[in-house]
Amino acid sequence: MSWVFLTDELVYKLKKPVRHAFLDFSTIGKRHFYCDEELRLNARLAAKTYRRVIPLRRGRAGHFTLGGGGRVVDWLVEMRRLPQSDMLDERVGSGHLKVSEIAEVAKTLAAFYTQRQAEIDEGDAFLRHLKGEQRINRAILLRPEYALSDIASRALEGVDRLVQRLSPRIEARLLRGAIIEGHGDLRPEHICLCRPPQIIDCLEFNRSMRIVDPYDEINYLGLECEMLGAPWIRPLLLKALESRLPDRPDAELLALYGGFRALLRARLCLAHLLEEPVRHPEKWRPLAIRYIEQANREIFSLRSRSVPKSTPAYGDA
Repeated sequence: MSWVFLTDELVYKLKKPVRHAFLDFSTIGKRHFYCDEELRLNARLAAKTYRRVIPLRRGRAGHFTLGGGGRVVDWLVEMRRLPQSDMLDERVGSGHLKVSEIAEVAKTLAAFYTQRQAEIDEGDAFLRHLKGEQRINRAILLRPEYALSDIASRALEGVDRLVQRLSPRIEARLLRGAIIEGHGDLRPEHICLCRPPQIIDCLEFNRSMRIVDPYDEINYLGLECEMLGAPWIRPLLLKALESRLPDRPDAELLALYGGFRALLRARLCLAHLLEEPVRHPEKWRPLAIRYIEQANREIFSLRSRSVPKSTPAYGDA
């Protein structure tokens, strides 16, 4: 959906002129609006990273410039470049990760969620999104050309059953004010372990997709860390959130959240196979299978999540 240009110190993000069911960047006016939205929304968790929105101009000679005169032909978000080695996914992969660093991320996110206003009027967008995306998950993951129905059917049916049974619990959480406007795409590659932590790439283009249960969002971050080989992170995140938001969902509801998210990620992996040209074609089907297997573990294990007594593979506080 965007091109990203890296310099030594700065990053420039240029939105592509595309339109999909879930976003519309088709005009320069809309791209300007969503650049402003990206700056505004990411100031909540990454104020030191997001700098400004600037015009891309074209002079009489036809050259593009970020300064000076000329006609405005598009808009860019300017950001400070973050050290790749300090991104959470990189730290998990290298093993150079401290419990204290995860605690700081958890503290930052818990404070963020407690500051958000309850979405009583629009909170039903969360359940509508879950049900609608699950229907798409089923349609894509069972397509014959992917040959995944043998392993995907069980997880899909498990999520479907939990959606049907647990929808009243989600609706009750909505009425209690537990649904808020969050980040929308909380993954390890969007978290930089600097001081203070910078949590970037908030989903700016569709507000309804940012309407979340904080426990769903933080559980999803923990799930992604588990997929990278760090299962100890998820219980720490959940416990930190529970200290600020004590209305923690039960194990069944967390299982639904995790299973749904894993199936959604499997589907998005397969979407890469529809690109022209396909980048890294050997990567996406095996990764989709890993996510489907994770979905089955989420749904059918219903394991309790408590903070481990030790994390010997990683540094401590």
